[in-house]
Amino acid sequence: MGAILARSAVYRRVALAVLGGLAGFGQAPHDLWYITVLALAAFLAVQSKASTSRTIAWNAWAFGAGYFAFSLRWIIEPFLVDIARHGWMAPFAIVLMAAGAGLFWAVFSYLGARIIRRAELATCVGLIWAEIVRSLVFTGFPWALLGHVWIDTGLVHIATIGGPHLLTLATVSIAWAVYALSTGMWRSAVAILALWAVLAFIMVPPPQTTDDGPIIRLVQPNAPQHQKWDPAYRDMFLNRMVSMTGDGAVPDLIVWPETAVPFLLNYVQSDLSLLDEAARGAPLVFGIQRRDEMQRYFNSLVVMGAGGTVHDVYDKRHLVPFGEYIPGGELLGRFGIRGLATTDGNGFASGTGTPMVTVPGIGNALPLICYEGIFAEEVTTFPERPRMLLLITNDAWFGQAAGPYQHLAQARLRAVEQGLPMVRVANTGVSAMIDPYGRIGAAIPLNTHDAIDVPLPDALEATIYARWGDWLVFLVNALLTLGLYLKFHRDRD
Repeated sequence: MGAILARSAVYRRVALAVLGGLAGFGQAPHDLWYITVLALAAFLAVQSKASTSRTIAWNAWAFGAGYFAFSLRWIIEPFLVDIARHGWMAPFAIVLMAAGAGLFWAVFSYLGARIIRRAELATCVGLIWAEIVRSLVFTGFPWALLGHVWIDTGLVHIATIGGPHLLTLATVSIAWAVYALSTGMWRSAVAILALWAVLAFIMVPPPQTTDDGPIIRLVQPNAPQHQKWDPAYRDMFLNRMVSMTGDGAVPDLIVWPETAVPFLLNYVQSDLSLLDEAARGAPLVFGIQRRDEMQRYFNSLVVMGAGGTVHDVYDKRHLVPFGEYIPGGELLGRFGIRGLATTDGNGFASGTGTPMVTVPGIGNALPLICYEGIFAEEVTTFPERPRMLLLITNDAWFGQAAGPYQHLAQARLRAVEQGLPMVRVANTGVSAMIDPYGRIGAAIPLNTHDAIDVPLPDALEATIYARWGDWLVFLVNALLTLGLYLKFHRDRD
C-alpha cells in the first residue's frame, strides 16, 4: 500500500479503482469471497492514512467505482440487444452506474469521517449504511451488495437473522479484522473472525433429503432476446414450451417464464385451449402482458387451472426504471425515449393488487417477476406466509456472463432469508428449484431449452428475518455507529 500512498492523488484513485475491480471477484459467477475480503482490507489500509474527510470520500468513490464497474459489467447487455437503436447508450450506462453507485460509498464514508476519528472505522460504518441506502432510495438497486459474496458459502445462513445487510456487515467487519491483523490488533481481529466462524458453524443446514412434495415442471424455452418477439420465431418458442409441457407424466404444477406467451392476455384469455391441452389438467403458471380498460399495460403472471380457466393474475409491482418505464415518460416519449423492455407508449404500469396467488392443489405462492426478486425487504411484506416463492424471469436481457448468475444467486438468498423454497423459471436460464436453505436441487443450464420435473421442498418455520425484516440489522448498525462516535468523536474539520 505504500506505493499507492506515495503517488499523486490521480494515481492513487486509479490504483484504488483497480483494487475495487478485484473486490468484485467475490460476486457470482466467480464467488471468490476471499479476494473481496483481501481487497477491502487493503483499501482500509489506504484509508487509515487519509488525513481529511474529503480524501476519505474520494478514495471511497474510486474504490467503489472500480468495484461496481466490474461487478455490474453486465449492465451494458440490454443495450446490445438492439444495437442500432440503443447501443450508443451502453458506455454511458456502465460509466454512470459505476460512478453513481460509487457516490453512495463516497458520501457515507465522508459522513462517517465527520464523526469517527479513525478513518478506516469511519469507512467501515459508511459502507454498511451506503449499501442499505443504495437498496432503498430512487426505487432501490440492491445488486452486487458487499454481503452477496457469501451466498455460495456457509455464512449465508446468518441471513435468516438479518438478511442481506447483516451479510454486508459481516463482509466489512471481516475485512477490518484482516486489516487489524496486519497492524498487530490481534485480540479484536481474532474475536471478530471467531464470531462469524462460530455463527457459520452452528447454522450449518441439515443434509439435503429427497422430498415427496408436489412435482413441479420447470419449462425453459431458451428464446434469445433478439428473437423472442420476432414473428418469425415467437410461435416456434411457444410451440416448444407446449411440446415440453405435454411430455411425460402429468406434474402437479407447470411453470413457464416471464412473458412466455407472446400475445396480450386480452386476446387469448377466451381461448387457452392450446395451453390447457398441453397441461392436461395440471395448473399452469405463465408470464404474459396485458392491457386494462384504461389502456395501461402490465407485465403479468397468470395462474391457469383445468379447462383453461384463469384462476389468478398478478401484475408486476416493482418495475425497472428506464427498462420497463421512463420517469417522466410522457414528456420523454415525445422524443422517442422509451424503456428497453416496453412494447408500447410510455411503458408498463405498476400492479396494485394483493401480492399473492393461489395455485390449485398446492396453496399460496408469493409471485415475483424478474427484477422483483432482488428486493429482500419487499419479499417480507406479504399478508400471510406462502407455501413457496414463485419467480419467473427473462434473463436473456442480462447476457451470458455475470448477470444471469448474479440474479440466480440473489434468488437463492431470498429463499434463505424467508425459509421458503423457490421455484425459479427463466427464459434462457438458469431455471432452478431452490430449497429453503438456498441449495439448488435441480437446474436447467443457461442457453438450454429443456423441462425438468422436481419435487417442491417443504417450507421451514418463519425465520427471524421473515418476521422482523431489516429492523434488527438497522438497530445493530445504529448502535455500532453510536458506539464508535462516542469512542472516537472529534470536532468537524
